[in-house]
Amino acid sequence: LGSFEPLLSDSGQFPSLYQMAPKDTSLAHGMVSLMLHFSWTWVGLAISDLPKGIQFMSNLKVEMQKNGICVDFVELIPATEESYNSFGRLYHIQILKSSANVVILFCVTDSLIGVSFQTWERVMTWKVWVTTSQWDFASSEGHFLLHSFHGTLIFSHHHSEISGFKNFLQTANPSKYPEDIYLSRFWSLAFDCKVSRASCKTLHNCPLNASLESLPPHHFDTAMSDGSYNIYNAVYAVAHSIHEMLLQEVEMQPGNNGAKVAFSPWQLHPFLKNLQFTNPAGDLVNLNHKRNLEAEYDILNFWNFPYGVGHKVKVGKFSSYVPQSQQLSLSENLIEWAIGITETPRSVCSVSCSSGFRKAPLEGKPENEISNQTDMHQCVKCLDHQYANTEHDRCLHKAVDFLAYDDPLGMTLVCTALCFSAITAVVLGVFVKHQDTPIVKANNRCLSYILLINLIFCFLCSLLFIGHPNTTTCVLQQTTFGVVFTMAVSTVLAKTITVVFTAAFLARNLPDTFNEAKFLTFSMLVFCSVWVTFLPVYHSTKGKVMVAVEVFSILASSAGLLGCIFVPKCYIILFRPEKNALKGLRDRIISKETDILKSSS
Repeated sequence: LGSFEPLLSDSGQFPSLYQMAPKDTSLAHGMVSLMLHFSWTWVGLAISDLPKGIQFMSNLKVEMQKNGICVDFVELIPATEESYNSFGRLYHIQILKSSANVVILFCVTDSLIGVSFQTWERVMTWKVWVTTSQWDFASSEGHFLLHSFHGTLIFSHHHSEISGFKNFLQTANPSKYPEDIYLSRFWSLAFDCKVSRASCKTLHNCPLNASLESLPPHHFDTAMSDGSYNIYNAVYAVAHSIHEMLLQEVEMQPGNNGAKVAFSPWQLHPFLKNLQFTNPAGDLVNLNHKRNLEAEYDILNFWNFPYGVGHKVKVGKFSSYVPQSQQLSLSENLIEWAIGITETPRSVCSVSCSSGFRKAPLEGKPENEISNQTDMHQCVKCLDHQYANTEHDRCLHKAVDFLAYDDPLGMTLVCTALCFSAITAVVLGVFVKHQDTPIVKANNRCLSYILLINLIFCFLCSLLFIGHPNTTTCVLQQTTFGVVFTMAVSTVLAKTITVVFTAAFLARNLPDTFNEAKFLTFSMLVFCSVWVTFLPVYHSTKGKVMVAVEVFSILASSAGLLGCIFVPKCYIILFRPEKNALKGLRDRIISKETDILKSSS
């Protein structure tokens, strides 16, 4: 009877379903038109977490984006009670903190929504709610809902008054329609009547003036609802189809002479599929889903009176069949706003500044964006090489500050890096040339070669930090240094393990020339001192000085490893070759042992 869920709209899967309600494709457009009419550009959304609700939210967001309306928050009301019990408080907090004074509420079920609003009662009275008639809160028995929804604007499908409907409700009672068991049951509950034991349809002790019209609206609303109107049209649709089917049967069998004709239900489908008629109220009804008309909407304003008596007043209309400037019509003088609001409410992201005040940007909201026109809906983000000025009305080019090669500091660091690279290469050459000497063998040739090659790359990778930066150098700076320096430190660690665990006992009597433990210790002390000093200095500097500090730390730590580990070895190899011989080493060991024996005797 109502609009279908997206799944049920597939006529291939469900060929026997007919949608009586008009299409709701213009509902989002109608609500956005209402927002624009009151200049509400900052709204919240509370949507049922069901396929139909998600589809409506998607359509609504598209319309809002087209017209420059911003969404403050989106709350999806869970479809299951377990989900609501887990996250219900979060929805309450979100709406409570919201600065939006207008909330669009779209519900397709009333079970959990009612539970939700019991929690939200405190914040609802200060909000303007825009909803649809699919969830009829006015029929709720909870007075808190009626009080909280005072001033709500409701989009309801437009339909004309049905002649005789009110008179039918005023005169309807169980004695007039004794065959209607549902009316008897409702009558007993509504008017506290007693049901006869002999006949369930007979009622006793009912008020003499009992009528449906005397019941409060939250018990029984005498106005025809959207669902009731759809049922009314559905009955007429079946009646028209049966009438057409009978006429066709008479035309095909003219000599039937009034004999009883039996039909199967499936025989109605060809007539229902293309049925189009005007109902007694004067509205066009079309069951062909391809030609089903878009809905026109009455805009109702809900008024709450004492003792839970609510009333809906028509204050406007929306139709998509007229020119855009005439689609929405409102009688603003009839609108009652929410409790505590005495004039047309405003709901904007930032309020207008009156005389004596000025607008100031909030820090980081938005960051590096500008607006160069009055009341722009979207800010313009500055490019990567630009930044927003303090007034946030234009983008300025960033002054490029980098450590250039022709800068004195940059030139000094480049020369230092190249000199240390050359020195390391010379040391590597010396070790290769004298690879068979005792001091080189004792220093673990393979690890020494790996360490020297990595130190060369460490010195050279510092050149990536100097000069005009680009994407390639920025990516390679940290990765290259990280990989190369990690390998260098790993090599030192391997040499340390060798010295400590493998040669600790054997090296106890070695002379200083071959005792590498102290050289490794000094190199690690220099390494740690450089990088411990680097951290606070690096974080307290900016611009090219920060780059210079990083380059200096790389050069200093690499030079520390080179100087403490390899310079003493090169000195022995090049200037004291007599110490780099096994014969001299044995003589010194024997002499040292003789001195120990003499002293002990």
